[in-house]
Amino acid sequence: MITLVLGGDVGFPARTTPSAAFERLNPLLDGADLRFVNLEGPVDAAAAEALKATGIDVVSVANDAPHSPPALAVLDQAGIAYCGAGANLEAAHAPAVLERSGRKVAFLAYTSIRAHGQAAQADSPGVAQAFATTAYQPDPRVGEIPGRPPLVRTAPVPEHLARLVADVKRAKAENDHVVVAMHWGLPGPDLAEYQVAYGHAALDAGADLVAGHGPQTIQAVEVYRRRPILYSLGNLLSARPDGLLAGCMFGAEPRLELIPVRRNVGNQCEPLAGDEADKVLRYVAEVSALRSTPVSVQSGIASVPVGA
Repeated sequence: MITLVLGGDVGFPARTTPSAAFERLNPLLDGADLRFVNLEGPVDAAAAEALKATGIDVVSVANDAPHSPPALAVLDQAGIAYCGAGANLEAAHAPAVLERSGRKVAFLAYTSIRAHGQAAQADSPGVAQAFATTAYQPDPRVGEIPGRPPLVRTAPVPEHLARLVADVKRAKAENDHVVVAMHWGLPGPDLAEYQVAYGHAALDAGADLVAGHGPQTIQAVEVYRRRPILYSLGNLLSARPDGLLAGCMFGAEPRLELIPVRRNVGNQCEPLAGDEADKVLRYVAEVSALRSTPVSVQSGIASVPVGA
């Protein structure tokens, strides 16, 4: 059994001791075998040391923040694994592989949100991309009610989808578990069509879990083929306050639990409790029900049935 804790977007504010931002999460992080976040923001030695002090093992750097080769070298020096960017196309698409209890977990990461830098090329650095096309379809009732807004239709870029599927299949063949991180979506509860398409394709290809981030808001959980898609974990330490910590157990009896977290006035991330926690988790249950996924809420923790 391997326990994985996943958080959403992290961007370190200017402060003397960046690691203090996570001190109140230590009881939730300490017992995990692996800890993952999306690192969205400049990486310097202080930020890397804060991640290390917090116990973060692996980060996604496939997002719309600049991650230059020197910044990635800082993560290397701190002993923090990363995925989703690299010195060339092959490196950006290579998984970060970590071993615990004799089992290997591969992490892949992609961005659907245009990065400040260019996408990785065969001979130049950048990020692993999973972009989408956008089209606008007239509302079916526009003839009756002029001015109704069009329907927005999105779909994965075919070559990006094919590369993601190939990456996942290769990673699954070489490792015991595969986690796919996706930087995607728009703020709010509504999912774009391409999010569902990429998420389903990753699980069809053999991934054990898809972890989304990027919209800056919490979105639905969907169980597809008995495995979870966390469409957006929201924020762990970023511009907007709310997010989720997801605890996932890989093994004979897989489990998925969600705990709401919030950045407080002291700029620390802390778990919610009581009515505040249940309010956030009831929202998660409501939007997840739209994806035919039941979420049960009890005492500030949400449970999602997986593997059944």
